[in-house]
Amino acid sequence: MTERNIRVQPIERGAVEDEEVEIVERKGIGHPDSICDGVAEHVSEALAQAYLDRVGKVLHYNTDETQLVAGTAAPKFGGGEVVEPIYILVVGRATKHYVDESGEEYEIPVDSIALEAARDYLDETLPAIDLETDVIVDVKLGEGSGDLQDVFSEEERTVPEANDTSFGVGHAPLTETEELVLETERHLNGPYHDDNPALGQDVKVMGKREGDEIDLTVAAALVDAYVPDMDAYKAEIERIREYVADLADEYTTRDVTVHVNTADDYEEGSVYLTVTGTSAEQGDDGSVGRGNRANGLITPNRSMSMEATSGKNPVNHIGKIYNLLSTQIAESVVADVEGIRDLRVRLLSQIGRPIDEPHVADVHVVTAEGVTVSDIEADVRAIVDEELANVTDVTQRVIDGELTTF
Repeated sequence: MTERNIRVQPIERGAVEDEEVEIVERKGIGHPDSICDGVAEHVSEALAQAYLDRVGKVLHYNTDETQLVAGTAAPKFGGGEVVEPIYILVVGRATKHYVDESGEEYEIPVDSIALEAARDYLDETLPAIDLETDVIVDVKLGEGSGDLQDVFSEEERTVPEANDTSFGVGHAPLTETEELVLETERHLNGPYHDDNPALGQDVKVMGKREGDEIDLTVAAALVDAYVPDMDAYKAEIERIREYVADLADEYTTRDVTVHVNTADDYEEGSVYLTVTGTSAEQGDDGSVGRGNRANGLITPNRSMSMEATSGKNPVNHIGKIYNLLSTQIAESVVADVEGIRDLRVRLLSQIGRPIDEPHVADVHVVTAEGVTVSDIEADVRAIVDEELANVTDVTQRVIDGELTTF
């Protein structure tokens, strides 16, 4: 039986929920950085599945350097136009030529697979963008190194060795502010948008809690084709504000103040109006890894990894696997073990070691009143150990698109 280096200890600083000031941010799916994350991850899933379908293994690739160069647009009430298209470059490495053990050769059209996946993602995510005129998608995937070809088959789930000495971080449960920020963007880009197409996908939510007072600042791009004039714009902004204020009541009893598009100047006619629903049309560039962490949030009150999770291969790239796994471990522990108020998981790899045997699995816990770490340590260790033993499940769930990376 594998003896893993798992440490369980108290967090001396206390729970984030008890801190006087908390700051939480989420960049919505239409933010330029999130567009890059989404494209990179969708391409990653497509390449992994193509490798499995064609050769039965996930071969070496990474698409985590995807970049977006903003375009130029001329929005106006009732409908404007994109003057210079958005440019998206899918860049990375991918194995294009493979020879199996029997000597059979395979040529994998990775550029074509990546291009189709990227365009499919944009079509699904940004409905106001015309793929023919508003965006240029380019693919530059260099050849993957033969000695880095990863071995992962659905039939034989061997545990690969870590490709790097790196770490991942996760936490649970979410604070009220974290959950409110996350769900605000998801609801605005989900059920709210379904009924209100004037709202674009570029929705950024910043949450600030001071004591028991929460301020939510929402930046929401409106789509000009659905907004005939300034009065209609103002009405849309007030509708968003009221929706978010009502939504907040479902997640907290604290006082919540909602601000929407605070940079608008109605007298000057300067408002957040777009043609495509994203600021990427007008001066805002984007890159993978500059936005949300693997749990969908930017949380300066928490420990975070700066790794870009999206686009990395899900087989042995520890920057992806350990960030997803540490979050999954934290959520599992909190769901199954009573008496935990706050929990942080840090997983450190060592290059060359099997990924189910981290250099250390460090679990910090804030317990509820009347509960000590020693009371729950055995249960916590058992869950961490089980999750690590099943680490290859993360790989398959990523390929299947079950786990979000941003």
